[in-house]
Amino acid sequence: MAEITASMVKDLRESTGLGMMECKKALVEADGDIKAAEDALRIKSGAKAGKAASRIAAEGVVASFISADRKTGAVVEVNCETDFVAKNDDFKNFANEVAQAVAQQNPADVAALAGVKLASGSTVEEVRQGIVMKLGENTTVRRFVRFETAGQLAAYLHGTKIGVLVDYTGGDEALGKDIAMHIAASKPVCVSKEQVPADLLAKEREIYTAQAAESGKPANIVEKMVEGRITKYLAEVTLLGQQFVKDPDMTVEKLLASKGAKVNAFQMFVVGEGIEKRSTDFAAEVAAAAKV
Repeated sequence: MAEITASMVKDLRESTGLGMMECKKALVEADGDIKAAEDALRIKSGAKAGKAASRIAAEGVVASFISADRKTGAVVEVNCETDFVAKNDDFKNFANEVAQAVAQQNPADVAALAGVKLASGSTVEEVRQGIVMKLGENTTVRRFVRFETAGQLAAYLHGTKIGVLVDYTGGDEALGKDIAMHIAASKPVCVSKEQVPADLLAKEREIYTAQAAESGKPANIVEKMVEGRITKYLAEVTLLGQQFVKDPDMTVEKLLASKGAKVNAFQMFVVGEGIEKRSTDFAAEVAAAAKV
């Protein structure tokens, strides 16, 4: 039997919004498997999908760059070990220079980016090593995305932790910024329902089917319940289906139609997304120390 720690219960509570005892029981039944426990709780309680994927789990910044004609742009994530370094001007300037280099020089991947020269004449790798020596923390360029379009680009940075780059046609610059801001706030998975990953949709259908089956209703009613939930889910995770943050009475799809515009693609980076950060259980450490 796996040990169920307080931090595991805390993480499950944060991802489901359910009570401590419910979460602890689910973890015991799942033998410590947090994902299995979360799925079980969703089936029993109807809780929404977990928030774990969107939690900030590492430090750093997101930076973006768009050319003057708004045809070429990039968004990058640069990581460090502490938020203190993430706020350092040298670190932030490095991230901005990297974003510009990606947009202007189009490296194939992160490995190729290391050899790209910045405006100073030094390579990305040389400047990165200098940052490490100066600030005393590991610094890495984790990922980047570059867009080149016949339409136009817009970007939005929410502080330095969330960055969005949007490729769109029609409308104007203000519309592009509004859409980028909406994406940062509402975090859609993709532009339209046709783009929702099949495995993600299948998992949601499985959860909804299990939830509906517990209602005891006839199979035909259960099927309708599931399809209704899927329709709602698609509206929640697709950009076009979401209610526009500045006007909840209008979907993004209707907003774009009213402006004669279309979103071709977007990319959103959240600092540390998908990276596990070591969590310290201070209460457990103190208790253990007291026994020594």
